[in-house]
Amino acid sequence: MKFIGIIPARYASTRFPGKPLADMKGKPMIQRVYEQAAQALDTLWVATDDTRIFDAVTAFGGRAVMTSDRHRSGTDRCEEALRLCGQTGDVVINIQGDEPFIHPDQIHALIRCFDTPRTQIATLVKPFTPDDGIAALHNPNSPKVLLNDQNEALCFSRSVIPYLRGVPPEEWLSHHTFYKHIGMYAYRTDILHAITRLPQSSLELAESLEQLRWLQHGYTIKVGITRQETIGIDTPDDLRKALDLLP
Repeated sequence: MKFIGIIPARYASTRFPGKPLADMKGKPMIQRVYEQAAQALDTLWVATDDTRIFDAVTAFGGRAVMTSDRHRSGTDRCEEALRLCGQTGDVVINIQGDEPFIHPDQIHALIRCFDTPRTQIATLVKPFTPDDGIAALHNPNSPKVLLNDQNEALCFSRSVIPYLRGVPPEEWLSHHTFYKHIGMYAYRTDILHAITRLPQSSLELAESLEQLRWLQHGYTIKVGITRQETIGIDTPDDLRKALDLLP
């Protein structure tokens, strides 16, 4: 199978405008993401809506494509980029442009999900551990995932799922394995074209999680499990902390 990596990167961020171009010890953030992803993928593109990001990517030797500035999600931007870049492949991997520490093993975990012929969409989860603490489990910005016995997603929620009846909440992490969603996706190309034409669903609108639209419309999401933590950068303060992690 041929896998195509696409990194959606937009300039206009409410909390951190110009984030993909933020300097990270001599390299823009988007270059850090690109170089990490390139360790796992031979075909890689940045999909952007801004010429400054486009020019920065081509300057370091990466491949970029200009897309609309009206997309609701990275998934929509990936779909347009696939149509515009002239690449053909079996699966598109959507790599977030604000995670410069993405590990190649995480991309490989997504790729392995397609060893199962029935896989339509894939994503990653990471188990919560008691060391994470109960506050991390209850953080609504860290969606939780329920899995079936085939490691497919049953549900995503910003609330804690499942609810452990009869167990004090402070003891939940020691009684059950809860899974945190890692926001990377991979889609068979025909499925990517199909899901971007779906109307928003009631569950998606309730939780503001686009993957609920796909589940509600009957698509399946295969789940890979990673032990690698991701470090997303949403604010300038996050960037300052991330710089301390760079050699």
